[in-house]
Amino acid sequence: MTTGEGRTAGQWWRDALIYQVYPRSFADANGDGVGDLAGVAARLPYLRDLGVDAIWYTPWYVSPQADGGYDVADYRAIDPALGTLEQAEALLAQAADVGIRTIVDVVPNHVSDEHPWFRAAVAAGPGSPERERFWFRDGRGPGGELPPTRWTSSFSGGTWTRVPDGQWYLHLFAPQQPDLNWNHPDVRREHEDVLRFWFDRGVAGIRVDSATMPVKDPALPEVPESYAAGEHPFLDRDELHDIYRGWRAVADSYAEPRVLVGEIWLDDRHRFARYLRPDEMHSAFNFDFMMRPWEAKQLRESIQSTLDAHAPVGAPPTWVLSNHDVTRPVTRYGRADSSFGFAAKRFGTPTDLVHGTRRARAAALLTAALPGALYLYQGDELGLPEVEDLPLEALRDPMHFRSEGLDPGRDGCRVPIPWTRSGRSFGFGPEDGDAPTWLPQPAGWGAHSVQAQDGDPGSMLTLYRSALALRRSDPALRGESFTWLDVGDGAGAEVLAFARGDLLCVVNLGADPVPLPTHRQVLLTSAELDRDRLPTDAAAWLRA
Repeated sequence: MTTGEGRTAGQWWRDALIYQVYPRSFADANGDGVGDLAGVAARLPYLRDLGVDAIWYTPWYVSPQADGGYDVADYRAIDPALGTLEQAEALLAQAADVGIRTIVDVVPNHVSDEHPWFRAAVAAGPGSPERERFWFRDGRGPGGELPPTRWTSSFSGGTWTRVPDGQWYLHLFAPQQPDLNWNHPDVRREHEDVLRFWFDRGVAGIRVDSATMPVKDPALPEVPESYAAGEHPFLDRDELHDIYRGWRAVADSYAEPRVLVGEIWLDDRHRFARYLRPDEMHSAFNFDFMMRPWEAKQLRESIQSTLDAHAPVGAPPTWVLSNHDVTRPVTRYGRADSSFGFAAKRFGTPTDLVHGTRRARAAALLTAALPGALYLYQGDELGLPEVEDLPLEALRDPMHFRSEGLDPGRDGCRVPIPWTRSGRSFGFGPEDGDAPTWLPQPAGWGAHSVQAQDGDPGSMLTLYRSALALRRSDPALRGESFTWLDVGDGAGAEVLAFARGDLLCVVNLGADPVPLPTHRQVLLTSAELDRDRLPTDAAAWLRA
């Protein structure tokens, strides 16, 4: 399998376009209101024509859905709402037939509280071997009624839940997601077996969820005010690297080596790069870039620090504007504070969608021109906004409930996407389907649909298709070549400009139009030029 002119199969992941599918919200083939694998199969031609090299699926395994599938009850079976294992195997083959590889999610930090291991642990009682696979502890205080630590959950609130016999178990996320004890040999053996299970079926790679969190200090100390690198009780501990070296050995044992992609949230770029050494993961998500505001200085700093962090370990950088956890770019870039932070999410934050859409178009060209791999979350190529007026009774995300209603949660970026201008579900499901979509779609959703944008030269979809086609075919956009340019004229502080061979990318983040640098051809722009000047919040690709 090849991934575009001049790119070899063995290195496909270094500059791939990887499209993230949230299965419940992509396409519904059976009309029950929930997206499914048959729906994805029917839309493979769309993804092929978009230029997708690989699909990354968020968890499609059996799950009670307490956290959007990240509470896994069985890694070797597909959730019945999405399909069957046989359908997953067929989908892998169908995608491969059109040149698209598959990446699946693995969640090493925790499992579902309905996983057989955890159910056995609760039933077995204190001191049992079954409990050693998790973090069961007696509580503090008289009678043990206080949790063992005061650790704070990633989903707000505490990290311990008490079981009827009086012990507590650790969960860094929701109570339905008990943390595994990675000091136990069963845990390591099971996950390596799960990797082989999916690799044997043709999966090309694994996305490792919350990759810095699985290992804990066995003493379970409180989080100190300050600590040395690697000494946090449950983040970025040095013991993790031995685990991922074991995973890499499994991945490398295949004729076409499989790929490991880490979800690594770390501010320390040196510590970040350690996960990308040649015997660990192949690449990791670049969250720093995604969380920066729409400011030239901030984005340039993020781009340069990303390139600097990856260079010593020879790993390719990745670029991503959003995912299933993050406010969509069209909405985010239209806000007074266009950065992203989980703690800052609130209901009623004002946004200018016209302004945000213009910036999101420019950001699309910026990211597609950078060296490395590009991730695209389903619907961003349609310019979908965050759905911020979902009825409270429709919300599902534990981040909303664990924050006692302060955080709107992540459901707004997970609303089923529109394929047609009209219809009961805007083409998400069949016309004769009578079930409502699992999250309600806005009344005007069809205006953003594939059908509405197809063939429109000014649409977000057309812009993405044009940019991705050039990215795939233009020799200048392959490899690692990258040079910052000085645009001069006093506007340089608000302009990002760089060269990839003879292709120039210029992005104007300032308030006034700026002259384009010397060029012989305009290849693509995110907005109409003002004569030979690039307007505000716009990007251009030029031939030098």
